[in-house]
Amino acid sequence: PGHEDFESVVKPTIEQELNVTSLHEIFDSIEKVPCGAASIGQAHRATLKSTKENVIIKVQYPNAKWQVPADIECVGDLLKLCVWFGLVDESSANMSFDEFARQFMQELDYEQETRNLKEVYQSSLDVNAPYIKRGVVIPRVFENLCTKQVITMTYLPGPKFEEEARQQLELLGIDTKGGMKDIVKRQARENGSMQQQHSSHGDSMTGEELAMSPNTTITSWKMKLSSYVGNLIGVDSVFSLVRFARRIMLWSTVAAVQAIHAASSLAIIPTDVVTWAYERQHAIAQAKRMNWTKEAVYTLIDVHGYQILREGLFNADCHPGNILVVLDENNPKQNPKLGLIDYGQCKRLTKEERVKIAKLIVSIADKESDEVIANCFRDMGIATKNDSTRFLADFGRLMFDSFDSKHLDHSWHKELHKEDRVLYFPKELSMVYRTSLLLRGLAVSLQFNPSIGKEWRRYAQATIDESC
Repeated sequence: PGHEDFESVVKPTIEQELNVTSLHEIFDSIEKVPCGAASIGQAHRATLKSTKENVIIKVQYPNAKWQVPADIECVGDLLKLCVWFGLVDESSANMSFDEFARQFMQELDYEQETRNLKEVYQSSLDVNAPYIKRGVVIPRVFENLCTKQVITMTYLPGPKFEEEARQQLELLGIDTKGGMKDIVKRQARENGSMQQQHSSHGDSMTGEELAMSPNTTITSWKMKLSSYVGNLIGVDSVFSLVRFARRIMLWSTVAAVQAIHAASSLAIIPTDVVTWAYERQHAIAQAKRMNWTKEAVYTLIDVHGYQILREGLFNADCHPGNILVVLDENNPKQNPKLGLIDYGQCKRLTKEERVKIAKLIVSIADKESDEVIANCFRDMGIATKNDSTRFLADFGRLMFDSFDSKHLDHSWHKELHKEDRVLYFPKELSMVYRTSLLLRGLAVSLQFNPSIGKEWRRYAQATIDESC
């Protein structure tokens, strides 16, 4: 997105919010060009005068308070027209629009975001939590420099995870021209479309689409080929073969580069060959980072499981643009840490809600019977047209288990849809599922096939045990 002018908009806003006549009263320096910008605000890197710490100042545009509600109202009016013309189902559209509006309005509440960041940061300092052990950091807020329109927090050095993921996808031969955020959300939608085919009046489960027809079909040649190969050797085997093949190619390139460098001093290697080797020196680092990327993806799944099931406060907008690859400037060879930012779209769960979700997660992780999984779903208040046990069990597995080869077969989904459909989807589970969907979208786009249930099981069990 574009950004607002610093001198005429951003600078006066910060000065007014922090009650100073000049930014130099607080900051030694502040970069005028934003390091990030979105529809409601932008962020600038600065240095504190008092402590010389590098910080990020997140500033909300002055007009956002009225522009965002106005935009939401316009979307609502357009949706009413779509309903009137019969383009979307009214009940699904209304529920989805309510969730859409709530999410956008929540992003305007910088005071709540400050409280969210403070709470998650304090949690990250707990040695029993997974943050320190798994190399995950949360920015610390400076409460005296936070207001209704400004949030000041510690600066985390490093690129966004979407850059790391883009490099890995390009290594796997996947086109990334549309951007990593679009790739992950497209993958999440493709995964989510399987579940949404069985829902007619549920809340917005992905948060990305206002309504989706249950008759949606998946007909691309890629999906058909994936279905055929997946049925033949299994989804996990397909992903493993792709990663293994790329790793072999990378290490072959590494060996060739090292051999050319070793022989280049003999002056018998053609210049164009030396140039080729020079251009591919980064292959060594890429080969080593492939293993780190897998660890990073599973770390993200683990930490969000902890936030959901143990803390009850989590970021429901965990796309790669809200994740940083935090580099150690003093030790560049060390694997980077992961930084989690932007806690504007958070969801808080009660203890009772966490326990119910935990029981569903454990039942899926433990491969329980259809009856057990379905009853866990029913306890959460889900309502379906026929109350089919098989439907509820398979629906739960689709949401939180790993992908099976049959899930790539559209006819399987059509048969399940004929059996039953969702009439009401619990709101507390909606954002949990959206988080799971985004994380799985990232994982699957990078050729990993995690079971969210298995990865979150230990946190789910600990929550259940505490309730007994």
